[in-house]
Amino acid sequence: MMGDYESSLSFHMPCAEAVTRHRAAHFSSTTMLLSILLLLAGVILAWIGGTLFVDGSVGLAKWARWPVAVIGVTVAAFGTSSPELMVAVQSAMEGVPAISLGDVLGSNIVNIALILALVLSLSGMKAEDDGVRRDWAWALAVPVLMAAVLWDGWFSRIDALILMSLFFVWLFVVVRHARNHASKQDSAEAVGADQPSTTKTVIQVIAGLGLLIGAAQFVVHGGKGVAEVLGWSPFIVGAVVVAVATGTPELATTIVSRIRGHHDVGLGNILGSNVFNALFIASLAALIHPYPVKVPELIPSLVFGFVTTLVILPGKGGTLGRWRGFVLLALYAGYLTMTLRAGGSGH
Repeated sequence: MMGDYESSLSFHMPCAEAVTRHRAAHFSSTTMLLSILLLLAGVILAWIGGTLFVDGSVGLAKWARWPVAVIGVTVAAFGTSSPELMVAVQSAMEGVPAISLGDVLGSNIVNIALILALVLSLSGMKAEDDGVRRDWAWALAVPVLMAAVLWDGWFSRIDALILMSLFFVWLFVVVRHARNHASKQDSAEAVGADQPSTTKTVIQVIAGLGLLIGAAQFVVHGGKGVAEVLGWSPFIVGAVVVAVATGTPELATTIVSRIRGHHDVGLGNILGSNVFNALFIASLAALIHPYPVKVPELIPSLVFGFVTTLVILPGKGGTLGRWRGFVLLALYAGYLTMTLRAGGSGH
């Protein structure tokens, strides 16, 4: 009798395990499919929103008589960085602000070594505004500043206040440059037949920004779903998957501005986003909730953040050749490899 029971038990246990594995596989495949659909929806929304946002930003520049690059480095950059801002606030309030730091540092790499690299590798770019080199220098200093305040393994409120103060210094310099430019413009030339409708411009900026934020939410949730199915660690999800996801608005804005011929909007958007991400958004999360950091995990992002920014130093006449795009893509592959090894080995 006991033998029959044991035989029955041994027969049913593998069946139960098989059912469990089947259900787990079905759940994983369903999650992956939904995540991919969310990613696709996010890309479509980002493209539409990017088109509206670029047109509105250029119209805003004409209305304010500001250089287009200044709009790109302020309004466009802050707008397309809104997903990172939302991640920072949410993660800090939930007591896991380190996710935001991974997102911010990873996004800065993605902005240059993936997004800008793709655009450059296709057709190159030319920076026409003299303020681009200034913003490039600030973006180059960002990894150095982050390393200086985080090297002790703690992101304190004092560190955050120092970085945020530097952000407002940079913003003051940018706005002063814009005001000087506006004062040199002849009013008769600034307000002419091609002057865009203020109402239309505002609607385009708001609608475009709204679609970009919505697109980022789709992409973030889709990216997280893919990462969960693959079994990656939280650090990798923040530095790699979420960073790419929250970079969708920058990608759409950069590509659309390149197609429309507004080079300075795209380049200014990238540089401004990187400064805004590191000096303001990362600091805001630390102000809400100071936290310890693991320096070895940060090293790849800091090193590649410096090197990739160095690669996009505008050449003579502000040109950025296609070869830089290919170099940046190779650097991005190296960054992914180092990040996976530093923060996700064994996952």
